[in-house]
Amino acid sequence: MNKQEVLGWGLGSLAVAVGYVQWGWQGVMLAVTLVVFWLLLQFSRGVRSLREAAGAPVGSVRSAVMLHSRLQAGMNLPAILRLAGSLGRKVVDDPETFEWSDESGATLRAEMKAGRLARWELLRAGEAEDAARSEPPPPA
Repeated sequence: MNKQEVLGWGLGSLAVAVGYVQWGWQGVMLAVTLVVFWLLLQFSRGVRSLREAAGAPVGSVRSAVMLHSRLQAGMNLPAILRLAGSLGRKVVDDPETFEWSDESGATLRAEMKAGRLARWELLRAGEAEDAARSEPPPPA
């Protein structure tokens, strides 16, 4: 569990405890209702970002350079999809690697480990073609 998950569970438990101390079972029901409402808002936000990303061509981005500058280590895939505006093209399974390209030929390659962004690199037009040729074929 990361810090955000621990904080979320802690705040939810605290809301239930405070509700019980202040208003008994009615306070617990209010706290549970608020927690469920918050979870529904988060779910709706995630589905909306996936729907927007699915509407764009797979693996394309307006500017790979701008996306490269906005990435941070530890970002999860939905956060990256919101920045990119499209689903990435999966190029390698282990480690899970996605690519986005722009019209100029620049390609951003993002490597995910345990659902988080571990490493990313920007390949310019000529570099992307050289990297594709130099990669060994995937094991059968």
